[in-house]
Amino acid sequence: MMDEQRIREQIVEIATRCYDRGLLVAGDGNISVRVGENRVIATPSGVSKGWMTPEMMVVVDIEGKPLEPSALGVSSEWPMHRVIYQARPDINAVVHAHPPHATGFAVAGLSLSKAILSEVVLTLGCVPLAAYGTPSTRELTDAIEPYLEFHDALLMANHGAVAFADTLEKAFNKLETLEHTCRISFIARSLGNENTIPDRAVEKLFEIRERNGAMRPEARTGQVCSYTPGANGDADGERVTLTRAELVELLMESAKLFQR
Repeated sequence: MMDEQRIREQIVEIATRCYDRGLLVAGDGNISVRVGENRVIATPSGVSKGWMTPEMMVVVDIEGKPLEPSALGVSSEWPMHRVIYQARPDINAVVHAHPPHATGFAVAGLSLSKAILSEVVLTLGCVPLAAYGTPSTRELTDAIEPYLEFHDALLMANHGAVAFADTLEKAFNKLETLEHTCRISFIARSLGNENTIPDRAVEKLFEIRERNGAMRPEARTGQVCSYTPGANGDADGERVTLTRAELVELLMESAKLFQR
């Protein structure tokens, strides 16, 4: 049985870290921890993550409905947390924030899909860029859903980043690693060259990660990376992702052309 009071305190600790390190500001971002099959503790809506207390946390079911009385409501971005938990039974914590360098990548339309640091390949893997979706709408969940099975962090176009893991500490570490790597990549690109790890070395890193239980074997081909064998292309430009609404609109326009 989880100590829910301790979980509330941990969420506040992680939120404070994010605030103090500039990974989010004001009321940005949201954090949640799954403590039961249909019970989640989450940060409240509209409250600065640097000034929260454990008593402010809200308890909801997987649909975001309150399970305990509270003067505060869950974040309007709850659907993003829900779709992650539904897609990944192994995930128990989600951290969403707007880290400056990672969000800069997302605004520039860049994924973190190159093998530039061995530690990142070992602990995080590549981080694809999901198409833009309006926050708190079906557009956003449709945009991120295709990437959830084989990735542990995502960049969201013109929005921010989200990381998820089996524990809150690990989810935060993945987000922090993502921001740190984007910063290093930015510096390398500014200097005019971003060398990547040789393919044979990446294969060895994958083997180490699998032996340590940090990655399932099928993720080798399931991840959207420039360095993953059999992947579907680099998310920086070759892979195109559409929301459900965009796909419907494209199909309707195509049908009109055929009717002319």
